[in-house]
Amino acid sequence: MNMVEHPILFYVFGIPVHDTVLYTWITMGIILLTALLLKAFKPDFLELALEAVISVVDDAMDVDDLHQYIPLLGSLMIFVLFSNLISLFPVLKAPTADLNTTIALSLIVVLSVHFFGMAKKGIWTYLKEFASPVILLPIEIIGQLSRTLSLSMRLFGNILSSDMIVAIVFSIIPFLVPIAFTALSIFSSVLQAYVITTLAALFISSAVEINEEDKSVRAAKPLRKKRGQRPKA
Repeated sequence: MNMVEHPILFYVFGIPVHDTVLYTWITMGIILLTALLLKAFKPDFLELALEAVISVVDDAMDVDDLHQYIPLLGSLMIFVLFSNLISLFPVLKAPTADLNTTIALSLIVVLSVHFFGMAKKGIWTYLKEFASPVILLPIEIIGQLSRTLSLSMRLFGNILSSDMIVAIVFSIIPFLVPIAFTALSIFSSVLQAYVITTLAALFISSAVEINEEDKSVRAAKPLRKKRGQRPKA
């Protein structure tokens, strides 16, 4: 099976469906089925898994309220983890071994950073900070593009290389030695899910955090108003 090419498998209403899309659907189905089975038979284990995800996000973010960020970051971590591990099945390929998937995930992260930043600080305040001073705006735009490319290429490169190494070793030495490479692939899959979630959490945290100068200004406003009030006769 070619690990770089992504052929069209079938058409849905005239829309071509590549193998990566099919593997993504399978991954989503596995995640949903796993969650339902754990909820029905091992709810304690499911709770521990969710607490582990929340702990990863909490360690990376310096914010007062995590609840609004958990759905995005938790879903990102779980999806990337399952997408990376699905290649352990001989007939399946990891969706994250396709650059299109990793670019899409990176765009979701980068756009979410700006969305949360605007929601926290207000559109005008956030854009002022983003382009302050204005002469740095082109550099900021380049930085955002490079951030997207870096996230996508890091995940894509690591997963593709791991899958290729395991496939090559299996084809040459089909017995005991590939087990070690499989274990290494599992470790790499878990690590990459952790890394991309942590980076996304750090990016969002930096976008929503209010610097010390802004805090002092906001704290001083009520005091100024109070001092400016004239005593009633």
